[in-house]
Amino acid sequence: MSNTEKPLSPHISIYRWPITMMLSILHRGTGLAMAVGFLVLAAWLVSAAAGTVEYEEFAALMSSLIGRLVLIGWSFAFFYHLGNGIRHLVWDAGRGFEKSQANASAWFVLIAATVATVVFWVLL
Repeated sequence: MSNTEKPLSPHISIYRWPITMMLSILHRGTGLAMAVGFLVLAAWLVSAAAGTVEYEEFAALMSSLIGRLVLIGWSFAFFYHLGNGIRHLVWDAGRGFEKSQANASAWFVLIAATVATVVFWVLL
């Protein structure tokens, strides 16, 4: 007994995630990444306080390819989280966006965070 009149639930392979939903998930992920990054910052401070040898070992680790990728990812997380927070302040002040405004601001924040990360690392 199949009921063909009821609609099927959207399946993950045919359902298109809206940009705002993906960036909401990314916002939570970047928050976690920044929390881990603050642990790395604390390790850097501890290594600086521990002495020259420990600091040089930590600096060598962060100068490696993996260390630089972690730092680049952390800086992107910072810029994205900052931009998305500003976007939400504007959204709250304006009592919400229309769908087109929400999508445009989401893309703007994503592009701005990427550009800010690139500019930061080029100027560094």
